Amino acid sequence: MTLQPENWETPKHILVILAHPDDPEFFCGATLARWTRAGHKVTYLLLTCGDKGFNPTTHPEMTPETLCGIRHREQAEAAKVIGAEPPLFLDLPDGYLIPDLNLRREVVREIRRHKPDILVTCDPQNLFAAYGINHPDHRACGQVVLDAVFPAAGNPAYFPDLLAQGFEPHTPQEVWCSLTSQPNTVIDVTESWEVKLQGILQHKSQVQDADKLAARMKSRRTEDSTDENPRYEEKFRVVKYG
Repeated sequence: MTLQPENWETPKHILVILAHPDDPEFFCGATLARWTRAGHKVTYLLLTCGDKGFNPTTHPEMTPETLCGIRHREQAEAAKVIGAEPPLFLDLPDGYLIPDLNLRREVVREIRRHKPDILVTCDPQNLFAAYGINHPDHRACGQVVLDAVFPAAGNPAYFPDLLAQGFEPHTPQEVWCSLTSQPNTVIDVTESWEVKLQGILQHKSQVQDADKLAARMKSRRTEDSTDENPRYEEKFRVVKYG
């Protein structure tokens, strides 16, 4: 397994495509903070606005439309903490993502529009996560992004309507899949773990108890470290094309 693997000699544009607001911070926020502080440009593209991230029983006054606006603002604040660009949204319905050809075309268009050097998403094969069953949107997002990268985004024969609109083919140099159970790359993110936590805490609508969350996040140190001198890692499945 590769440690500290970037070896990027020039500043990179990194496009993060994930399903919901707060996914970037929870899945790989410390790595993203590490990259922005190293001078790389990080842009978020969220497929949904997380409009179903509430319980109508306990929050009867909330509506999906209201929450969508709240989560836009929370994600913008979290992106500032991480050092990323203002986030972009497709605002598709939360919980209903399907990796079909229509969504693949949308993702291909965005890859061609932004032309990232590095693309970050999540592992579509990860059925289970630390919290239980992995959200279907996470898996659908990872699947459609990988399907968009290869073979479609870099091949002009795919989606010629996009080519006619001026979206020239583009293939990222590397694809980093977060939230994976089959990593081949590990990043030591000890120095940016606190930034990750502060980014997560911007998602106030999703954080029920900030103190408990902070304690849980700080407990995720590596087994070979101590509470007094903790060490933190984030793991990825990386595929390189460049």
